Amino acid sequence: MISEKKPRIVITGIGLTAPVGNNLTEYRQALLSEKSGISNIEHRYVGSVHAGICNFDTFKYQNRKELRSGTRAGSISIYCANEALIDSALVWDRTDKSKCGIFLGITEHGNVETENEILNLQQFNGETRFWNHYHNPRTVANSPAGETSIKLGITGPHYTIGAACAAGNSGIIQGVQQLLLHEVDVAFAGGISECASSFGIFASFKSQNALACHSDPTKASRPFDINRNGIVVSEGGCVYILERLEDAKKRDAKIYAEIIGYSLNSDAYSFVLPFPERQKECMQLAIKKAGIHPNEVDLISTHATGTKFGDINEIEAIKNVFTDSCPFVNNTKGFIGHTMGAAGALELAGNIPSFADNMIHPCMNIDNIDPKCRLDNLVIPPPYKTENINIIMNNSFGMLGINSAVIIKRYICNN
Repeated sequence: MISEKKPRIVITGIGLTAPVGNNLTEYRQALLSEKSGISNIEHRYVGSVHAGICNFDTFKYQNRKELRSGTRAGSISIYCANEALIDSALVWDRTDKSKCGIFLGITEHGNVETENEILNLQQFNGETRFWNHYHNPRTVANSPAGETSIKLGITGPHYTIGAACAAGNSGIIQGVQQLLLHEVDVAFAGGISECASSFGIFASFKSQNALACHSDPTKASRPFDINRNGIVVSEGGCVYILERLEDAKKRDAKIYAEIIGYSLNSDAYSFVLPFPERQKECMQLAIKKAGIHPNEVDLISTHATGTKFGDINEIEAIKNVFTDSCPFVNNTKGFIGHTMGAAGALELAGNIPSFADNMIHPCMNIDNIDPKCRLDNLVIPPPYKTENINIIMNNSFGMLGINSAVIIKRYICNN
């Protein structure tokens, strides 16, 4: 019998890889010490570009055969899911795998594999017998989550969620909803991205004049700065273990935070241009679902990517939601670039330790703030020590006008 009382959903495990670290401790330390994860890489056809590349141990959970048949996105997913599982201290051999689910947001998938196969085909005069026979399973939309399901033996639902750059938040939201419906008891939820391996995404952003360029790669990603000139494409992943609070308490689990509100909506406006009115409505709906007043939000993690209209419109939306007083506001992309499908999940993770240490990591590379992005309580270096962080809102917006917001709360025992 399912209880009529709405379950509370909590985070009990975090596994991640980012351009500045391969676990939460490394990642958080990089954000507080203002360490950049951006460097220059060489890509065919586009030459030298700025990018954020992860340096995790691909052999930690996979062997050579598995790596050859799988994908980069799948490898990132498997690494993060295993790290989250270990962090959660779930007794895996006693866990019902049919009641576990995998819900991973992604921006795009299959581009890397298709680009590589076409290049290979050109080298063999178009002989299709040289086309990799793993290409179909590599490029189906559920591939990253499916690869993780096979590796962990999870027989419950698995799928990837195409939600552009709002995908990381969307994966979390889907995990929450599946737990609320009692479809699963454990949700592996978050977002992943392999975009930095695709030359096509760099070429497309470059043709839109939206690809960042700077003489110093560590200065290339600069949201809110007047001299920002575009996006730095990065890869990464972050997977959370989500459980119902009652289940987490039964096993005396470590609880990072409680997810108290969320929202998804659509601009219905443009392929690429954001619409601040809908972003405002998205934040307002998340606050309403959380059952709080805007003044109770202590910190907003912004989506801002370093594009002119994206940054300005998000600030406008924030000002229209928080009319009485603005919470602290920060941004992570100056450190790690835009991790696309992983962005929402990774950026939330970077702020979760604030519940424990009351430190707020700053924005990075704001040398001259754009006057239209000026905002009270925008945190610039050094990191800011505050008295109390209880509630965090995480914004994540994407192409074709998809908006998301997730609100988490400090968990206090016996509350």
